[in-house]
Amino acid sequence: MGSQLILPVLGTLLFYLAFHVFQSLYHHVTSPLRRMVGPSSPSLYLGNFMEMADDGLVTEKWRQDFGPNFVFKGLLNVRKLHTSDIKAIAHIVSHPAVYRKDPIGISGARRFFGNGLLSAELDDHVRQRRVMNPAFGSPQIRQMSDVFTDKSSKLRDIWDAQITEDNSAPTIEVLSWLGLMALDIIGEAGFNYQLGGLDNKPTDLNHIFTQLFRSPRTPQATAFRTFQATIPLLRFLPWPGSRAFDAPRKKLFNIGEELVERSKLALNSKTIETGEAFSGRRDLLSLLLKANVAADIPEHQRMSDEEVIGQIPTFLIAGQGTTSTGSAWALHALSVNGEAQAKLRKELLTISNETPTMDELNSLVYLDWVVRETMRVYAPIVFVERMAMQDDILPLGTPYIDPSGGVHENLPIRKGEIVHIPILAVNTDKEIWGEDAAEFKPERWEHVPKATNAVPGVWANLLSFFAGPHNCIGFRFSLVEQKALLFTLIRAFEFEAAVPEGGIGRSGTQIQRPIVLGDKDKSGRLPLIVRRYHGL
Repeated sequence: MGSQLILPVLGTLLFYLAFHVFQSLYHHVTSPLRRMVGPSSPSLYLGNFMEMADDGLVTEKWRQDFGPNFVFKGLLNVRKLHTSDIKAIAHIVSHPAVYRKDPIGISGARRFFGNGLLSAELDDHVRQRRVMNPAFGSPQIRQMSDVFTDKSSKLRDIWDAQITEDNSAPTIEVLSWLGLMALDIIGEAGFNYQLGGLDNKPTDLNHIFTQLFRSPRTPQATAFRTFQATIPLLRFLPWPGSRAFDAPRKKLFNIGEELVERSKLALNSKTIETGEAFSGRRDLLSLLLKANVAADIPEHQRMSDEEVIGQIPTFLIAGQGTTSTGSAWALHALSVNGEAQAKLRKELLTISNETPTMDELNSLVYLDWVVRETMRVYAPIVFVERMAMQDDILPLGTPYIDPSGGVHENLPIRKGEIVHIPILAVNTDKEIWGEDAAEFKPERWEHVPKATNAVPGVWANLLSFFAGPHNCIGFRFSLVEQKALLFTLIRAFEFEAAVPEGGIGRSGTQIQRPIVLGDKDKSGRLPLIVRRYHGL
């Protein structure tokens, strides 16, 4: 019986593969972008995917070779348009109905996040965003600032305990510690839940994050899941690593369900409308549930339980991964720039309070410059992609010159084309930031170039938190958390690089973590030498 099923299954699989190969070839030979320059594709099935996974700066090298507009190949050799042209990007983010996450990306996001904000589009996205916005306003983040300082102080004390009495400087792998701290912060500030990462207590979430995001097999697993999203039949086949993904993902959603149920137990039908059950509760989940039943939200516009649960992994992943990565890059930048580190410390020591408020943190000018410069040069999310849902004309600020010398003021975009928006390339564009654009210089924020006014970002004329309706809803949360962390650690310690100059690179994933270039495991590591600061 089993042998009788093999041939039909194989035949169906071959048909699917042949269909997608034919579709890709047809799209290739008929696309208006088919003659654009770009790197050659080393693989019929993987395109340039593995090159990008192995080298976090390869697209920047291509940009130097081909200019701001070129094409490269994704999985199954699907063509993607890379554009760092500001006018083109502004057009894309201002037309969210035309340029949306592609169906494959949405399918992958739903497998990861459920029906949360990261997988919602159009009216669903607007509806969810409307409910969630109140939880991420400045007044709400202001009330959470003590959580940020408390966890930062706890991390400081842990590192201090590793330094001997003679102040012998240990080498500390800071990225993993920052990840634990960020996870503890999002647990308490996000869900009023103690995760215990800094207490060295094993938690399911720590194990889940390692399996999903920091495993050496993460790039290959991502490729397999993309193939499965592209060819639905493949989802029924036992691809390598599928169990390693499905099991932690299921646990992640189970935790999300438990957190929502626990918060709902604090309510009853009489108090939910007044919010009395939330007195003293300021975590994001409580604020979200309260906003979801606000009088100005019609019942048909409210989020379902499934959608609320979908926000849990979104908060956890965004709150832990991107913020810890950004903080690690800040410490790296300061460890190789002693002058900036000393200048920052001098400013931080003007505050006598060890647990500053959000307003006190935001009053520190040089701290703000350091955070801005870190998010510019080391933006944790280095790219986003959008698919054209209809034919369009993409305007260019700088004309594209094709191989035959033709000058194009715009690019014709056909329905189905994928546009790759390189956040890092925009943030370090020499035409915007000057010849020293790639260098970490906090002082540049004293006189910001006028060209930055054209960048369609939601914060600081940067694309780091993206722009338009899909900008990062938690950017205020992330910024205050980073400032609290730097405030606490830079006052207490002096940081030095623990690897030779040029030894720290960037991972080739969408969340670009620091890596030690000599490591075989590219999942992320940042060792720093840490000494107590004793003053002058």
